[in-house]
Order: sequence, then C-alpha cells, then structure tokens
Amino acid sequence: MIIRDATEADLPALLELHNFAVHNLDATWTEVEETLEDRRKWFKGRKAEGFPIVVAVDAAGEVLGYGSYGTFRGRDGYRDTVEHSVYLFPRAQGQGTGKALLSWLIAHARQAGRHVMIAAIDSSNAISIAMHEKAGFVSWGALPQVGQKHGKWLSLALLGLVLDDRERP
Repeated sequence: MIIRDATEADLPALLELHNFAVHNLDATWTEVEETLEDRRKWFKGRKAEGFPIVVAVDAAGEVLGYGSYGTFRGRDGYRDTVEHSVYLFPRAQGQGTGKALLSWLIAHARQAGRHVMIAAIDSSNAISIAMHEKAGFVSWGALPQVGQKHGKWLSLALLGLVLDDRERP
C-alpha cells in the first residue's frame, strides 16, 4: 500500500467511495448522492485552502481509501484546529489502511502547525472509535440524536487529539 496526494484523476474513485458511504454507512450524514462535479468542487476547495487529500492505493494503483482534514467550525479562533475524515472501500477494511491514513493525517497536521485534530464519528461505529483511541484520541463528549439517516436518529461521538504541547497559540 502506498499513500500519496490525491489527484483529479482519483475523483471517480473518491466519488464512488463517497456515494457508497451515502447509501451504506452512517459515517456520512446525508442521503443525497454527489456528482463528479460536486466532488471536483470539494477537491478544489480543499486544495485551495491548503488542506491535504490523500489516497491509499494498492500495488495495482487502485484506490483503497482516502483521508483529508479541513476547517473546524469556520471561525478565526479555531484556525489551529482541524476536523478529519477517513473513508475506506470494504475491501480495504481490517488491513491497516485506515490506521495508515490516520497516521499520515496526524503527522501532516503536526508539521503544518495545527494544535488539535477533531474526530466526529457516528457513535455506533465502534471500530472507528477504537482505531482513533489507539492513535491517541480521547473522548471529548457525545451529542445524542443530533442527526438522522434512513429513518433513524444518529448520535455523534467527539474525540480529540492535542497535536503539540504549546502553552499559548
């Protein structure tokens, strides 16, 4: 497995994975599929803001999953805090792909001078929560029944990782 910067050539795979999550997972709290143009707009927006989008690929160059981080809450006071996402195709689960993508994002955020990384995870996703805890994230709270999808309420687990030991910004 190789982790590399995503390119526009990866957009069809990123779209496929996103729309898979829309239909099959509670990780993405929407029931609306995106189009290739939607993904392109997201991609260009993240890149324009200087945020990473990386893909994990197998030996044949097939995308196994992706990771990214971006703005948390959009206010200037949160500028050193980021929220991240990691998504995997089912064939890549349980093979260390998610852990590798998360490790890459953490290292990148540290090098970029970020102070905190937030994980907002569907509270029923025990596998993702455990992966984050193994990476050093700790539970910072829960928001019960704040979302909905496929006719059920969804609750949000919030986990955080302090990336450096600065006493002041």
